[in-house]
Amino acid sequence: MSKTSSSTDVLVVGGGMAGLAGALALRENGADVTLVEMAPEFGEVGAGLQMAPNATRTLKRWGLLEKALEIGVRPKHLVFRDAITGEELTRQTLGGEFEERYGAPYVVIHRSDLHRILLEACQELGVALQNNVKIERVDTLDNRARAYAADGAVFEADAVLGADGLKSTLRQTVANDGPVSSAYVAYRGTVPISPETSTADLEDVIVYLGPDCHLVQYPLRKGELLNTVAVFKSASFERGEEQYGGVDELEAAYRDCVPAVRNALKNLGTSMRWPMYDRDPIGNWVNGRMTLIGDSAHPMLQYLAQGACQALEDAAVLQDISRDTVFKADGIDNEAWGEALKAFNEARTARTAKVQRTARTWGESWHVSGLGRVLRNLLFKSRGDGNYQYCDWLYGQDAPGVPAPVAGQSAKASI
Repeated sequence: MSKTSSSTDVLVVGGGMAGLAGALALRENGADVTLVEMAPEFGEVGAGLQMAPNATRTLKRWGLLEKALEIGVRPKHLVFRDAITGEELTRQTLGGEFEERYGAPYVVIHRSDLHRILLEACQELGVALQNNVKIERVDTLDNRARAYAADGAVFEADAVLGADGLKSTLRQTVANDGPVSSAYVAYRGTVPISPETSTADLEDVIVYLGPDCHLVQYPLRKGELLNTVAVFKSASFERGEEQYGGVDELEAAYRDCVPAVRNALKNLGTSMRWPMYDRDPIGNWVNGRMTLIGDSAHPMLQYLAQGACQALEDAAVLQDISRDTVFKADGIDNEAWGEALKAFNEARTARTAKVQRTARTWGESWHVSGLGRVLRNLLFKSRGDGNYQYCDWLYGQDAPGVPAPVAGQSAKASI
């Protein structure tokens, strides 16, 4: 690579969900987009992903929802149970009125499948993709951004999207902070669904809530795979050990749970675990002609299943705000991109901060014991199926900071 790359309208740093979504959205607007990724190949690790309607509406606007449905699953219900007794606490039917209310379905999909769908869409639209590029810093000079790579290459752009994840390098230009440990870790696993697999719950997302632990199960890939995630408070992680050399902690965390939960641990891969981090919300993601998006801007804990969903929302809102910006650019004195990035920041930071904080609180409510567990269960059981008061703010089409409704869809949710 030459020391200076050819100029581009938009440079995207990071090839995960947020980076691909941002590149796709701005390429749809007509921008010349280059995406750089530090890994030698594009790909995603992990297992299942829950895509709520606030995210599938965005897939729908990009013409990608049908592709997601071809490989994903539309669960019939979201069900919460007590992990100690097995008692059902509450459920939400996900079809019918729910889908009509929020303008799109609830879909569960393998993380690698959604990543591939976004990557192929970027390729089809002509996003320039480069691997083995590690961006170390971004400066702004004369209303143009310059991104400096570790190998000496310099990329020039009207705007840069920093999508370099939880441990973002580019975040250092707007915040002096670091990842916050939750003390919880996750083990994940996907196994083929066979004739021996229990047929119970294979059409639903099931969440078992226990003291200092929970377990989630749902089907993937048109019902061919069963996805299992076990999350628990880890003494070794609290000591600073991200990985752990045995399964005794895992087994001990679930020893008091019902057999359905303990048996599900057999589905997990135990060679690797995922330490759970987020960061404190910040009010500014913009530095000159660079803005953060996705996990680099607002990494969150998994309890609302909104990490990827909020990344897609970021991209769609930026698409709405900057729709005409690329056509206004007429030289180095142009302020259109700077104004667009500031407007994007103003539109999204309050929304994502609420999701981050609520995810923390939601996780705390899942893991209580003693009297807290009794009261939590009573509250959950008081909620009837079809009660939307707790999710309109998150899934609704009129919530502040969400993308514009898909053409032809009315905003039915009362926020």
